[in-house]
Amino acid sequence: MHRPYSPTIRRRRLGFELRRLREEHGLTLDAAAKSSGVPRATVGKIETAESRRTRTRDLDALADLYEVDRDTREALHRLSRESKEKGWWSRYKDVFEATGLPAFEVEASLIRTYEAQVVPGLLQTPEYTRAVFTGTNTYAEAEIQRHVEARMERQGILARFYPPEYAAIIDEAALRRPAGSCAVMREQIDHLAHMATRPNISIHVLPFSAGMHAANLGGFQIMEFSELTDPTVCFAEIPTAGLFLEEENEVRRYDALWREAHNASLTASQSIDFLQEVAASLEDET
Repeated sequence: MHRPYSPTIRRRRLGFELRRLREEHGLTLDAAAKSSGVPRATVGKIETAESRRTRTRDLDALADLYEVDRDTREALHRLSRESKEKGWWSRYKDVFEATGLPAFEVEASLIRTYEAQVVPGLLQTPEYTRAVFTGTNTYAEAEIQRHVEARMERQGILARFYPPEYAAIIDEAALRRPAGSCAVMREQIDHLAHMATRPNISIHVLPFSAGMHAANLGGFQIMEFSELTDPTVCFAEIPTAGLFLEEENEVRRYDALWREAHNASLTASQSIDFLQEVAASLEDET
């Protein structure tokens, strides 16, 4: 069984390879365009993964210019073909952007996340997700249902044959803040405790007793990939959008924030005990 792939990642990988080949030959964008006959703007857009479709003749012209062997040429064309496919998330354009979060998660080998206000999306139950979107008072019922369905499908990466490693730090506030009924919250906390027993998943609770910490400004996610050519990507949510960051200094900053929060958190086994205590307290309230 093959791991699923992301057209977005394939476009980025194709661009990286073509840029590497150009630089190995000591060519500028202008020189590569002039020698290959491919417009400079086209070469630039392919290299920066802005081009959704790369024409076969353009790719062959660049392959000829860089004097690649047959195997490399075939690999470039395979990347180009795969970059034109559509991921499952394309069915939810009203929920995700074309190059949204699932496009990166699907090929990530390691995902680290920190959430302060809500349970991470990949660990939410359907009813909890529904309660989160209902609580905003900004979505109609049909829209809420679309978000629930999309989020449940997004979670499939954690249960597939080759799942990524997933490490979540969850602030105690997210566990204490009611979302829906007491029964909904109890089901959600029980689900977290169950997911924490999976070999590829670790959950760490950041308790109130830890006090203030470096990551208290908001949730974020860091995604790493098995291919060395794929740069680490950080995703941070703000009220009006989601930001994708991959500059080295930005990634380093979020990595430091995550590690500081992790150091202040409970261990994996302590966190399971904590979750079970929270679930028990919810039972007492019913």
